[in-house]
Amino acid sequence: MISPKLSNNKKYLIFAYVILFFLFIISLLIGRYPQAGFLPINVLLHDHLAQELIINLRLPRVISGLVLGISLSLSGLVMQTSFQNPLVEPGFLGVSQGAAFGASVAIVFIGNSNISIQILAIIFGLLGLILSIWISSKIRFGGYILRLVLAGIAVSAFFSAGIGIIKYMADPIKQLPDIVFWLLGGLWTVRWEDLTYILPVIVSGILLIYLLRWRLNVYTLSSDVAYSLGVNKKSENFLMLIVAVIMTAAIISISGIVSWVGLVIPNMARSISGPDTARAVPMTIAMGGIFVLICDDLARTLLAGEIPLSIFTALFGAVIFIFMISIKKGSLV
Repeated sequence: MISPKLSNNKKYLIFAYVILFFLFIISLLIGRYPQAGFLPINVLLHDHLAQELIINLRLPRVISGLVLGISLSLSGLVMQTSFQNPLVEPGFLGVSQGAAFGASVAIVFIGNSNISIQILAIIFGLLGLILSIWISSKIRFGGYILRLVLAGIAVSAFFSAGIGIIKYMADPIKQLPDIVFWLLGGLWTVRWEDLTYILPVIVSGILLIYLLRWRLNVYTLSSDVAYSLGVNKKSENFLMLIVAVIMTAAIISISGIVSWVGLVIPNMARSISGPDTARAVPMTIAMGGIFVLICDDLARTLLAGEIPLSIFTALFGAVIFIFMISIKKGSLV
């Protein structure tokens, strides 16, 4: 017999995916052609230019927004579970700033090509995580989580300083605007060719996390208990962290820095589905996609000019976070 709690979780999950499906369709139709608002179906069926707009501009953008929300949310969930800290997310561990530094290096010294930006973003994103873990092992005070957060702050500051140096060295006409707009975060430049570079990497990571979602629960156990269950917690934990970092760096390579998604969405998902990652992962996927699609729709339709996506994710993310911590007693999740 299914318990009422499990039944409610299933209903919430189905409801979230129904919202995500309709929001995906709405995101394709909303915009400024032929005028601000929804694109009428009769116009879409008979207007060749409208069809080209949907297929070549809006569809890759909406898909990238969906992938962005899922990737950052799942990465945040993996990191929060691995480090047993609901306040951990890629930006706190030097991953985002490391990827941003790698992308800036690619833009200035290699050329503004998608492949070079993606490769260097992934390399330096991984380097950010490795440096954070290594520096935390050298800190002699505080608990493990405190040491890790302090190390992540230091690594992020280090890469931020590096980005500042590269911006100073960049050509103010050609290279500097590319770096600035990339750091602001947005999906206005995404095309099909951009997705072909990152989708195989990100989809593989999403499938791996989804298939192993029930094993993420083991990471909350002590090493001795996990070992008694036949699980090498340390090696598996590190593997999942690598997958999360690669996913984050890959999507950041085309979207730029988009904050708060990896912090807020996993906590929201767990508040609905509970701490069991077998249920939290599917909910995180749905809520991450919904959150970013809503923010991106507002970013491209609210004003005549494009608003950076990171402004809305930070604004709504901060409001949601404040609301969650103000009503939650005890721990965050």
